Amino acid sequence: MITARLPRTLLAAPGLTWIALFLLVPCGVLFFNAFFERGIYGGIDYEAVTADNFRRAFDLSVFLNSARIAALATLIAVVIGYPAAFAISLAPPSRHTALLFLVMLPFWTNYLIRTYAWMVLLNRAGLVNAALQETGAISEPLDLLYGEFAVVLGLVYSYLPFVILSIYTSISRLDRSLLEASADLGASGWRTFGRVMLPLTLPGIATGAVFIFVLSIGNFVTADLLGGGQVQMIGNLIYDQFLTARDWPFGAVLSLALIAIMMLLLFAQAIIGARGARRGAAA
Repeated sequence: MITARLPRTLLAAPGLTWIALFLLVPCGVLFFNAFFERGIYGGIDYEAVTADNFRRAFDLSVFLNSARIAALATLIAVVIGYPAAFAISLAPPSRHTALLFLVMLPFWTNYLIRTYAWMVLLNRAGLVNAALQETGAISEPLDLLYGEFAVVLGLVYSYLPFVILSIYTSISRLDRSLLEASADLGASGWRTFGRVMLPLTLPGIATGAVFIFVLSIGNFVTADLLGGGQVQMIGNLIYDQFLTARDWPFGAVLSLALIAIMMLLLFAQAIIGARGARRGAAA
């Protein structure tokens, strides 16, 4: 028995070591530093123990604002990504690889370059305002940049491929005979979608939604550049605590809170995925 488990242990050792060094140890350091006060000149005063940092974290409304923006970006991405994934699945199989390649093509460009490109497109003298004025839709340039609209747009654009890929994977595994059976029994297209297709592809939706929500709620680059400092998210606040305010204990508490939120979401996604797998096996 011991010799049978040994190869599996050896195979898992590199991955477990990596997780321990770059996840568990940093989280432990953050948890340890969270119980001290900020030093006079920044950093950490290890002689002043306090739990006030946790109270300050719970008083912040930035968590709710970040969750609202991330949820809005997630909803828009799922609404856009589901039809796109379904359209790819309906294409001839020989074209699936090419279509998925086009979905992933933006990742060939640096994230900062793509974000700066949106700044060029959305500013008052940018292409979007110029096109709207040229068509007569507006008489004066719109303030599209440096606001919540630009931040949500940037988040959706950046993480939409994750949603499309996860939903496409779920749809591609769907047994099409179930859809045909629903149609044969007299169900309309929308009824078949709502009662058969949507529940069976829910794991893919959940995976894509968790992907974009987790990445969005912790994002600080998009909110900083496209929001212009007008949109405060938890990622920006953590960034400021470590590099501007130099309040490392408070930044450690905020980081731990963000990690806890992400872990809960991933755990919920795993439960939904397991239930979806059992439902698909039963069908």
